[in-house]
Amino acid sequence: MAKLPVSIDKIIEDFGPHKAYAPQTGFQGNKEPDKLVKTHCCYCGMQCGIKLKVKDNKIAGFEPWEEFPFNEGRLCPKGVMRYMQNNHPDRLMDPIERVEGKGYKPVDWDYAMSRTVNEIKRIQEKYGKDAFAMLSGVSLTNEKSYMIGKFARVALKTANLDYNGRLCMVSAGGGNKKAFGLDRISNSWADLKHAEVILVAGANISETFPTLTHYVWQARDNGAKLIVVDPRMIPLARTADLHLPIRPGGDSALFGAILKIMVDNDWLDHDFIDNYTSGFQETIDAVKDYDLDWAEEHTGISKDLIYQAAEMWGKANTSFLLHARGIEHHTKGVENVLSCINIVLASGRIGRPYCGYGTITGQGNGQGGREHGHKCDQLPGNRDITNPEHRKYISEVWGINEPDMPGKGLTAYEQIEAIHRGEIKGLISICFNPLVSLPNNNFVREALEKLEFYVNIDTFLSETARHADIVLAGSLHEEEEGTVTTAEGRVVKINEAIKPPGNTRRDGEILMELADRLGEGDKFNFATSEDIFNELRVASKGGTADYYGITYKKVVDNYGVFWPCKSLDHPGTPRLWEDKKFETPDGKAHFNPVKYRPASEMPNKEYPVVLTTGRVVSQYLSGTSTRRIGKLIDQYPEPLLEIHPKLAYQYGIENHDLITVKTRRGEAQFPAHVVETIREDTVFIPYHWGGKASANQLTIDNLDPTSKIPEYKVCACQLVKTGKKGSVERTETAYQSWTTEDKSRTRTQDQE
Repeated sequence: MAKLPVSIDKIIEDFGPHKAYAPQTGFQGNKEPDKLVKTHCCYCGMQCGIKLKVKDNKIAGFEPWEEFPFNEGRLCPKGVMRYMQNNHPDRLMDPIERVEGKGYKPVDWDYAMSRTVNEIKRIQEKYGKDAFAMLSGVSLTNEKSYMIGKFARVALKTANLDYNGRLCMVSAGGGNKKAFGLDRISNSWADLKHAEVILVAGANISETFPTLTHYVWQARDNGAKLIVVDPRMIPLARTADLHLPIRPGGDSALFGAILKIMVDNDWLDHDFIDNYTSGFQETIDAVKDYDLDWAEEHTGISKDLIYQAAEMWGKANTSFLLHARGIEHHTKGVENVLSCINIVLASGRIGRPYCGYGTITGQGNGQGGREHGHKCDQLPGNRDITNPEHRKYISEVWGINEPDMPGKGLTAYEQIEAIHRGEIKGLISICFNPLVSLPNNNFVREALEKLEFYVNIDTFLSETARHADIVLAGSLHEEEEGTVTTAEGRVVKINEAIKPPGNTRRDGEILMELADRLGEGDKFNFATSEDIFNELRVASKGGTADYYGITYKKVVDNYGVFWPCKSLDHPGTPRLWEDKKFETPDGKAHFNPVKYRPASEMPNKEYPVVLTTGRVVSQYLSGTSTRRIGKLIDQYPEPLLEIHPKLAYQYGIENHDLITVKTRRGEAQFPAHVVETIREDTVFIPYHWGGKASANQLTIDNLDPTSKIPEYKVCACQLVKTGKKGSVERTETAYQSWTTEDKSRTRTQDQE
């Protein structure tokens, strides 16, 4: 492996990202399509229903699918424009091969597959099976997620498989399993509309899950009180009854203090605690010293607000607590999740109508994708790869001997570290752009440059794919049938709207051919996606994520089915725990003691400001598709540095000033956006961009010891004025993943 084969300018000229727009009159066939296909949005975990217009095997537009019960036709800006990726000029139409000094050339499929398989065999014969690793993603269907887990263990025979949900859901999963023995939101969104109190922590719903906002507004119309915990006054917080502007990293201190106040005032459900939980005394002992003065010091929130929040939550009759990455992207992410669960259990408000708890899955199949096998420690049905009984059952389903199944492998960032150590020599990835999405990404780039062989399956040449030896031209969401599981645990159907264009192939077909060339084709003899799903059903049977009773027909007939669904006559489970029987060994919900500890990197004199990161409404994850859609880019052309006026005044910063942000990992420049909607000691940068515009050049790569999730949400930084202003030219070229001022330097570095 080497650095980029040609200059970044040349790569972008040939492969983008370029901004694309629909014709002003619309695509041909928009008014009279050949057909309308009911399916779902390809982006976040809401998986809104949508109808795609198809003309001549192209997506010509969309119509709202008003009958689908979750979004009832509503779509966010990304959903409205999601069809634009299909006609995009940047689309890879052939497999391509890296050519030093020239860029990338199209190659035929036989050559691309032969070279890939030969390199896999060479590396594994020389260095061992685990020297070839795989990284995957949870914007894929359940069928592909399942097949990837099987492909890595049966065809590649490697332990080193992980996925980009490692950057998203794993802290929530770790906490949920400890507390409940099962990893899913407890209720459907229908219960949210009728909750008396809603507490939202670290979840910018209005920008990252916009269609879910409707459910919050319905609850507000019904009289619900709203508490929002976030260091920024996000849109949802502007109308909240209470906004708790927490200092990043203070979450477990806040929820521990709320629990202490609940205990002191006896705002507890003693019957539920005594009969259906364990560990309560140890948990309240852990927070016995959390008085309001202590809480104010460690959270940065006034003690009056903390008490009001505890009172509002403690006295409620019904409630719903939601959180997302804001509390999970920490080296104590699992502890933060458990501290939230503790106040839910103390109130006894779970397993009842209009009473719920859960994490909001960020990626399109963030829920289903973490249930069926492409995590390093997991087997289908959310089974444990280290559990002998679980291994035996799945081995029988797969038709292999249990000793031949690899064990637990390395997590996503641990794989990067292993590449640096020389333990991993080859990599295959799909639906993952780690060069943008992993922290300390200069370290990630160096790892890619050390690989002996890297093959990427994708539809566009992402920042990471630029480093590949071979890129296999895969399929878009609308080009392959399957299912996904929404953030509320509803399994829904993705319908194929068009055939893969040109010389592209369906992802599933690519994986099956690779498996066949690796000598395991008889284990991947699936004629249809439904065949894969039917094997998944059997593989999940008896696991905590049991899909056995779900069929394609049942999903279509019922607008989705909520798992667990253990038999064909079972209707599914929109609301968990109504029988008060939990999936833990003792059948009880478990309190877990949490003692507050600071973030791994706190501000000091040298790095005095807290940096936190997140999303914006018009972009999705690493932006591989959304940074190619003109209207979405125009809405937010480049990452901005949000800074409070008082902090800006301290540094002499004015709006649009170009500011160098430095951390112990690196530095980057961003235009200042002076706003009153952020804490005075904190700055915020969105992370969707790559290259010199990447926030993840700065973020810290310390991991939660349990979930191995990186601490994206807090690190220490310096702010330095450059004496320059952000420019129109800079804004217009920001989507190309470099900054105007750094073009020459970037080009030079890439050619070294």
